[in-house]
Formats: sequence, C-alpha cells, structure tokens
Amino acid sequence: MSTSEHLSLHVPEPAVRPGDTPDFSTVKIPKAGAVPRPEVDADPEQMRDLAFSIIRVLNRNGEAVGPWAGALTDDELLDGLRHMMTLRAFDARMLIAQRQGKTSFYMQHLGEEAVSCAFRKALVDGDMNFPTYRQAGLLIAGGYSMVDMMCQIYSNARDPLKGRQLPVMYSSREHGFFTISGNLATQFVQAVGWAMASAIRNDTRIAAAWIGDGSTAESDFHAALVFASTYKAPVVLNVVNNQWAISTFQGIARGGSGTFAARGLGFGIPSLRVDGNDYLAVHAVAKWAAERARRNLGPTLIEYVTYRVGAHSTSDDPSAYRPKAESTAWPLGDPVIRLKNHLITRGVWSEDRHKQTEAEILDTVIAAQKEAESHGTLHAGAKPSARDMFDGVFAEMPAHLRRQRQQAGV
Repeated sequence: MSTSEHLSLHVPEPAVRPGDTPDFSTVKIPKAGAVPRPEVDADPEQMRDLAFSIIRVLNRNGEAVGPWAGALTDDELLDGLRHMMTLRAFDARMLIAQRQGKTSFYMQHLGEEAVSCAFRKALVDGDMNFPTYRQAGLLIAGGYSMVDMMCQIYSNARDPLKGRQLPVMYSSREHGFFTISGNLATQFVQAVGWAMASAIRNDTRIAAAWIGDGSTAESDFHAALVFASTYKAPVVLNVVNNQWAISTFQGIARGGSGTFAARGLGFGIPSLRVDGNDYLAVHAVAKWAAERARRNLGPTLIEYVTYRVGAHSTSDDPSAYRPKAESTAWPLGDPVIRLKNHLITRGVWSEDRHKQTEAEILDTVIAAQKEAESHGTLHAGAKPSARDMFDGVFAEMPAHLRRQRQQAGV
C-alpha cells in the first residue's frame, strides 16, 4: 500500500546567515587537560571517545595542563611562535601584492597557523607531506626559502616551478612537501600510496595526508581510508575543519556523522579531534600519531577544529555567506595570541618582546619580497622561458613536441 505522505529531501543549513548573530553553541569544548592520552599502541576500540571530544592543552589562563602537555621546551615554543608570526606576516604581504596586481591569486592561513607550523615539528627530514593550499606553515617551519615561495607566487624568472603551477601551489621534495594539486582530495590517496611504498621498501619515512573539511565529501577521501586501514599504512591522515569550504559550511560535507574524526571509526582507524588553535595540543597529537606510524601500528586520523578567519581565497567574499563578526566570536581564540600568552605566563616572553619580534619579522618578510620582486612579478620583469613548458614530462621528448618547440622558436 502506498501512503499519501510525500518524500522530502534534507539539505543541511548553517545555523546563522549574514546579518545574524554568530552562534557556536554547538561546538562542545571540554576543559583543557580533560581528555586522556592513550598509550601509543592502544587498541583503537579503547579510544573511540576521542573522535567526539577535543584535545586541549592551553587553558584560558595560558597554562599548559593535562596529559598531553610538556612535550616542548621553551626554545621550541619560541620557535613555534616565530614560525606562526612569520606565516601571518607573509600572508599579509602577499595579500597586498595580489591587490596590487603583482600576482593573480592568493590564499591566506589566518587563524590556522598552528595546524601546519606545529605539525611540521613532529616530523623528521625525509617524511613527506601531501598538502592542500593552506599548509604553507609546513614550509616556513621547515626552513624553506620565503624568496622561493614568493617567486612561485609571482611566476617570475626565478619561480622554482617555472610558471607551471598556480600561485601558492608550492612543491619541494627536499622539504617533504609534495606538489599541491588544484584537484581537491587527490593528495589524500597519493599520501597513502606513498606510505605503502615506504613500508614495502622497509624504509623509515612516513607520510602525512592533508584535506579540508569540504573535500572529505570527495570519494578519494574514503578510498584513502580503505587502503590506509587495510594495509596499515604508515600515514597520518589530517582533516582541517576550519568550519567553511568556499561559500559552503562544514555541515554539507560532514552530513550526519557528528564529527569528521568519526569517519575513521568505521575503518578501525584511531581517530582524534584536537584544538587546532592550540600549538601545544597540535604538536602533541601529531607526535603521538607519527610515533604510531613509525612503530608499524598503522594510520591515525586527526581532525583539527579551527576557523578560517580570512576569505577562502582572494576570489572569495565571505561576507556573502557568513556573519562578518563570526571570526571574533570563535570560541577557541587566536593561535598566535594563545601561544604568546602561554610564553608570557612561563616568564620567557613579554608584550614588548612580542612587538619587537613582530617588527623584525615584518622587516625580514619585506626584504624577501623585495628580492623576489627583483626577479619579476605577474605584470612586470622577467618571466620563465616558454621553452620550459616542453620539459619535464617525458624522459625523451617525442617528435611532435620537438616540432612544436621549434615552431614556437624556443
């Protein structure tokens, strides 16, 4: 028998719209230090609750508390603060450069600096990241040249990728940074494959996969979890939940699963959520997951709960889809300010030193920008050679490409 009731399609909607009062009441934040730290070799079944909580170290007084605290020295924390401040200054200068027409495109990291900067310090040289376009902190914390990063953004004569990639899509094998792809989620499968290959070779290197909350809706995300769990690949699977994809809130990709970390539970993968604006917590969880991978205990899925303060890119206007004041209402605060306050509480930092360091870092970034611009920008100065477009694809160039190069006169 058929019923008279009609079916209806459920489409998730954000809690607030532009012009509304920001509301993060659904973000359940446990006290800092309240979430337990399981042994590295613990059974995934014993830590299912970690996929629904949030691991935090820094409390509201700037103190490091709980079982995940204590892994970093004062000097390491000071380095972490400088890395985040450098990334923020780099962002600001490149955003201005885009508005000035010196490059066509840029993507900020504002509010997410702790995720990539802290994670990089949990890796060792030789490990490989398969990042998205918002993990430049992996390069900065790893000592990569800001001049080279800027030259890539400007697509100038010194661009290490020779103009073949969109701005901010960096690549550096030496710094463990696999070439960024503009096709979302492809890097997640590639990271698992690279990790499997490392295990097959009996190597010691692990991989780290990166994806945004919106891209977890792609099939590649789920395929990666299948292979990672089946073959216990030595990989850390990172999901950066910054609340927004481009113009779309995280509920569309998350669906009814409750959290992104919970996706890993169905595959038997240890899954944790961490305060993505807490440098100490990010580092501690990353170190824990990396050790699991190195000890042949398989993959770990980590969800970083953070907030994208800036636009998705310079082509985006977030005021069209979210309240303007939403970023200031975000309950987990600013990662730079939180680490600064922690170091002040420890007596190894001060407001004066912070202001002085800000000025010094800005001078360093501006100097790097001047050097990069001396090699050209998008609309001025030298460009990569057109000849470069024919190289780097085939070991031996086929005849039809040789003819095209000759016809182009390069």
